[in-house]
Amino acid sequence: MAKVYERIADDLRGQIRTGQLQPGARLPAETKLVEQYKKSLPTIRQALSTLAAEGLIEKQHGRGNIVRKPRRLVERRNDRHQWEKDRAREPEAKRRETGATEHDTGLSVSDLVFSAEYRTTKAGPDLAAVFDVPEGTQLLERVFQTRYREEDAPFNVSHSYLPYDLAAGNPDLLDESCEPWPGGTQNQLHTVGIELDRIVERITARPPTVEEVEELGLTTGTAVLVLRKICIDINDRVVEVCDVTLPGDRTEMVFTTPLARW
Repeated sequence: MAKVYERIADDLRGQIRTGQLQPGARLPAETKLVEQYKKSLPTIRQALSTLAAEGLIEKQHGRGNIVRKPRRLVERRNDRHQWEKDRAREPEAKRRETGATEHDTGLSVSDLVFSAEYRTTKAGPDLAAVFDVPEGTQLLERVFQTRYREEDAPFNVSHSYLPYDLAAGNPDLLDESCEPWPGGTQNQLHTVGIELDRIVERITARPPTVEEVEELGLTTGTAVLVLRKICIDINDRVVEVCDVTLPGDRTEMVFTTPLARW
């Protein structure tokens, strides 16, 4: 049997989902909710905490509990990689029309705010093992963030690693001012003669760090998905490792696997 605070949360949740309480609307004051539901203040606060943890409401200073505007959903499908490969050799004008984030969100280029930061780093034990190179090997680390212009938090934070000597084959690949790169990483690799054979993705979930809560605008109780993408070329060599941290409250992973017929 549902607890009292859960029943109150269910009622308020239903009002939010049916549109009785619109995004931006202020919930009644806690004292009013005590009168409405005829329950104690701690019970009301527990119900509100449940809704806040689900990302449905947020407490704003001086305004009280406000219905949150839903964040833009990102649907990340595994067919995105073939889509990117098909575009890698298209003319630049064609590649500039849309990118992977637009593909995942249905937004246009003008809807997005993109940032990129490049730096050199040395491979620690983890990355050295994945790339099969000695520890200390120089890598190019690229940190990408893209957000919807109407929101203040990015869809994800992506740390992409390339062997520095490989990237140096095209000086433009070392220049963050060339971002966003039309055609993304697969086109970048194409400029240095690399074709991808396959991409391996591993996904785990965990609580966010304090920094991730702030950077991704997470509400209490929201987990993050951590995706490691490993790109392997036609010579069976790992050419990129990308660690992507995605907010669990607005990311949907979709995997469609074609099956051979009997």
